[in-house]
Amino acid sequence: MSVRLFAGLVVASAMERMGSDSEDAVEAPEPAPTQSIRSPRRQAGDAAAKKRKLWTRIGAAISLLVVGVAIFVLSRTIASLDIGELRAAFAATSSRQIVLGLAFTAMSYLILTGYDALALYQLKLHVPYRTTALGSFASYAVSFTLGFPIFTGGTVRYWIYSRAGVRPGKIASLTVVAGVTFWLGMAVVIGLGLLIEAEPLSEINHLAVNWNRLIGVGVLAAILVYLAWVSARPRRARWQGLNLELPGLGLTLGQMGLGVMDLCCAAGALYMLLPSHAGVDFFTFASVYVFASLLGIVSHAPGGIGVFEATMLKVLPSPSQEALLASLLMFRILYYVIPFVLALALLGANEGGRRWDALRETMNRAQAERDKDA
Repeated sequence: MSVRLFAGLVVASAMERMGSDSEDAVEAPEPAPTQSIRSPRRQAGDAAAKKRKLWTRIGAAISLLVVGVAIFVLSRTIASLDIGELRAAFAATSSRQIVLGLAFTAMSYLILTGYDALALYQLKLHVPYRTTALGSFASYAVSFTLGFPIFTGGTVRYWIYSRAGVRPGKIASLTVVAGVTFWLGMAVVIGLGLLIEAEPLSEINHLAVNWNRLIGVGVLAAILVYLAWVSARPRRARWQGLNLELPGLGLTLGQMGLGVMDLCCAAGALYMLLPSHAGVDFFTFASVYVFASLLGIVSHAPGGIGVFEATMLKVLPSPSQEALLASLLMFRILYYVIPFVLALALLGANEGGRRWDALRETMNRAQAERDKDA
């Protein structure tokens, strides 16, 4: 028997007991259906979840495509390599090139500490620069090598900054704001490169010169729109459950400046290691470097390994593929491996120092208690 029929029988029985046969009797309202109706907010949330899942799948497909193309390019390049020439190219790298590569690497990581410093200023947090430098350097050195910066870099930052009294939510916000700095710098370099160096880049990306300029203008126009948007009034944005206040015009310009300087120093480290600069000026090279880095990020490969190298081998002119690959491998050592090992050493030393301080404090307290009892 249906719910509606059962309710009608109950109402009729009650009316009979009351002796109410009058025509003016008001009919009992129908009970609400037992099946719950989802609220518009819940429906909107479900739709948003489906959209996020769709974009996640699209992103995964693009990543797999990029990795597949990179593997194809690298496999063909490696198959044609002469190991003897590769060893000779390594041996031909001068001490001056290595020193200059290390110098540009150090400058890049020094500028990266400004990412965290600006983010801390935006979040109104006061942390000693020594802690900021360690948190920034270690987080970037680890995330650049292992990939997945939100998780790897965020974990290192939490380990460092939580001891300075910074709450987890603020650390997550710091990671996001620092990431915005990186992306703003990347957008500026790509936009200016496509606009100013459209002709040489067209020989590399095989797009028409006007198309390169159009894309460059579009990227720079998007940056100008963003600057106008954040300068009009304080803006907030939601990301992964975080409600962030975006930096204003002054700090945003500072972010862009830091991002451009960092990327140029990183590109400079590799540029110093190239066997020959013939046919490629530094600004064109920096644009190619940023584009290759972008593909590496899209691939989600740790440090963009394989994808970055395949892109540079494909588009950069060089006396030989062996010489260019030797430069790329040397760059991996200088910019990724050495900072990664140094970061692990600093984190270990920091943890060892913290534990020693705790042990010494415990020993002093125990000694004080013994002296008191005596």
